[in-house]
Amino acid sequence: MVVVLSNDSAPYQEVYQAMRAMLDDSGHELVRDYAGRVTAATLIEARLVVAVGTAAADAVTDVPGRVPVLAVLVPRSWYVGSGRSRLAEGRRVASAIFLDQPFDRQARLIHLALPDVRRVGVVLSAAQRRLADEIEAALRNHKLQLVHVQLDPGERLALPLETVFLESDLLLAVPDPQVFNSNTAQSLFLTSYRYRDPVMGYSRSLTRAGALLSLHSSPAQIGRQTVDWLRAALSGPTVQLPAAAHPVYFEVSVNEQVARSLGFSLPPEDELEKRLGGRY
Repeated sequence: MVVVLSNDSAPYQEVYQAMRAMLDDSGHELVRDYAGRVTAATLIEARLVVAVGTAAADAVTDVPGRVPVLAVLVPRSWYVGSGRSRLAEGRRVASAIFLDQPFDRQARLIHLALPDVRRVGVVLSAAQRRLADEIEAALRNHKLQLVHVQLDPGERLALPLETVFLESDLLLAVPDPQVFNSNTAQSLFLTSYRYRDPVMGYSRSLTRAGALLSLHSSPAQIGRQTVDWLRAALSGPTVQLPAAAHPVYFEVSVNEQVARSLGFSLPPEDELEKRLGGRY
């Protein structure tokens, strides 16, 4: 089995190390490679390829072959937009474990952690605007209302943010590089504090940076789910992969300092995880 990493950074290595530890006594040999150097010769003998991150998945699709591919730690928007069709070229068996959490799970967390919230704001770039309907449907199931503002190409983030914080009780952060990036994070959280409205993020780093709470899966948890899938996929004479899915292992992180500053009292992280039906 070949594991192709997008680069040498910690999250990708953590997925690989989790896989290696869990498969150590399984008899499956793991060969590690990287997106920048993967070749047909590397993949041709593999029974299955695990591509960790979008760069790795794109690199694998550029190499001709019929070896099944499981892409993990990839955004659902990438998979739905172009990844699924590219991975399946040449009738190759392919699937994915997404990086992001399902919107229904996020809506449930808002309802559990912040029962007084009624209006949830979302800022989406033009490239991600199609997500608004999915988010609205998930929120509606939990009696929450969506306040959606679009960030147009070339527009500064300040005005959409002001609109969202004026009209909503909480900003739901969606992985959208046009909206949330290293250049916008500080001003976004400052605006949040000014309006006394919290942000719900999608990573532990966003919780540390100033989000009130976040729902996320660690690279190790993604690695664990990958191994669950691999054991089932490789148990028979042919490789059978499940349909692409969101993570089943996840965790909640809370920024207690932000909670105190904004006047919120949240249940403990582990209690929220259990009430969401978290698997460990």
